[in-house]
Amino acid sequence: MESKADAYIDWAVEGLIGYIPNVLKAILFFIIGLIIIKLFRRIITTIITKNTDHDPTLLKFILDVVTWILRVFLFVLIIQALGVETTTFAAAIAAAGLAIGLSLQGSLSNFAGGILIILFKPFRIGDYIEAQGQGGTVNSIQIFSTRIITPNNQVVYLPNGTLSNNTIKNFSQEPLRRAEILLGVGYNSDLKKVKEVIYSVIKSDEKILTEPAPNIEIKNLAENSVDLMVFIWAERSKYGAMVSDFYENIKTAFDKAEIEIPFPQREVHVKNEEKK
Repeated sequence: MESKADAYIDWAVEGLIGYIPNVLKAILFFIIGLIIIKLFRRIITTIITKNTDHDPTLLKFILDVVTWILRVFLFVLIIQALGVETTTFAAAIAAAGLAIGLSLQGSLSNFAGGILIILFKPFRIGDYIEAQGQGGTVNSIQIFSTRIITPNNQVVYLPNGTLSNNTIKNFSQEPLRRAEILLGVGYNSDLKKVKEVIYSVIKSDEKILTEPAPNIEIKNLAENSVDLMVFIWAERSKYGAMVSDFYENIKTAFDKAEIEIPFPQREVHVKNEEKK
């Protein structure tokens, strides 16, 4: 007489054999789905890159969104192929979606922020920006965050939601940048001569643009110095070198012209009283 254990084994084997077609169908859907997703990515890339003025930021974002949407559809097809009831699965997904949505409000905000960044383009890949106390070159704009590389080669991820709702300083949008350099000279300095020396340094540096014209203004009469503000312009790519060279050249020129660059000093007077 056949034992209950043998009956259960036979039942399990029969069920497994009957389930094999569903598994094979799911595997087939999985393979075809991956091929279709890859094909869609190629088509989208081709369409966008045909435009010579295409935006790599937009391309990366669209590819990410489309890929995840197609993966969700593929997952649903695989579940159906395995024999899971669609209505039951849809109800489970709806309940899970509600719970996940409530717990991931920040992520949804970041997703919306990513869309706003793509639409309004406050920055693009390759731009140098400052935001949320961080500064760096934009490396990629992802679905939920923006990846930047700091000047010391650290990776920082900025949430798109916060990024799109706060101040962003973009140093790369305009082709020219202005430097505002504060210089202090002694009160006994001839200001006319000081300005002549500064203009001669400006004129000798080819990186400093003549248009917009450089300008020098008296900024402040400080405690130990007369402060002058020097406004000079350069192309964005030459800005750092221009500022560095200007400081070096102005120090050399001031020394040669015997113009004092004051620094904080204190005179201490010691009074000795004779004992009676």
